[in-house]
Amino acid sequence: MLDSPDLATALESDRFKQFLDHLPVAIGVSALGPRERIVYGNIEFQRLSGGLVEGLIGKGWDALPGKSQSDGDATPLGAAISAGSDFIGIFLMPRPGAPPLVVHAWSNIIEDDDGSPVFRLVALIEDRSPDGAERAAFEERIREKDTLLREIQHRVKNNLQMITALIRLEARQSADLEDEARFKRLASRVEALALLYQALAKDTHSEEVDLGSYLSQIASAVMHAQATEGIRLDLKVDAWPVSVNIAMPTGLVVNELMTNALKHAFQGREGGTVRLTCLVDELGCRVEVADDGVGLPAGTTWPVPGKLSALIVTTLRENAHAQLHVSSQPGQGMTVTIRFTKAAASVV
Repeated sequence: MLDSPDLATALESDRFKQFLDHLPVAIGVSALGPRERIVYGNIEFQRLSGGLVEGLIGKGWDALPGKSQSDGDATPLGAAISAGSDFIGIFLMPRPGAPPLVVHAWSNIIEDDDGSPVFRLVALIEDRSPDGAERAAFEERIREKDTLLREIQHRVKNNLQMITALIRLEARQSADLEDEARFKRLASRVEALALLYQALAKDTHSEEVDLGSYLSQIASAVMHAQATEGIRLDLKVDAWPVSVNIAMPTGLVVNELMTNALKHAFQGREGGTVRLTCLVDELGCRVEVADDGVGLPAGTTWPVPGKLSALIVTTLRENAHAQLHVSSQPGQGMTVTIRFTKAAASVV
């Protein structure tokens, strides 16, 4: 639903705005161009910004109040949003007559199908950790990579689960089959991230995730939500503890591949098999997603350049140092193999 240019139209939709207004995360959107300008902020964004949304529309992010919480760093929130990407830090948001709010901020560029940046999406989450001495204790533990990090992960997991449920509810109510498919795909991606945070939350003293177990959960979730009668899952995985840098993009790629297989691979057939393996050997780990379906049409490739799947694969190659190979023949199915070295599994 965030695909461009549909986002501009979606922001004019009352149903879409109502959906965003129910999110527990502050969402702001700006249109890029010769002069970047804010075009939208949901209810939570208005609350965190002190009710300034109407005054911010049409302005740049430098009009947004707030500064970095880090000692010796006075970077304004607006400047960090314009210059950063992904998680950009923790900031103090001033409030008249009350202590400032502490917010965690993310900033991401949304591209169109040609890869051109068109929108910036900003997410703010209020940090409601205890104040005073307890906060100091939590901040000390986060430097030790302990309690506060896990608390944030737990909250993110809960928020992602809520967002997934809202997206699926919106999909069921959509009268347009194409919109419904987009909502379902988005819900599947968000659920893959929620499963990752759930895996991290299980062990409060580790930054590693069992890749085999994590991919098994993703496969089960995708099959439960999207598989039709006659399609079966062939699953075989080994335990392999890896860093989040490997688990996150691998899970998203597996989610994309299984979703595509269930949607396209068995058209015109009564059923088939989707196979997921995650096997460890002396060199590292090999993850493979395969189906015995119709295969890619002649002259096509996966991932399609400019699509989100291509961005996820790029992240997998760059952040996880993975090798990826795609093979497909019309009428003979499709197989994607991902190979990691043992060195790539270490936490960094």
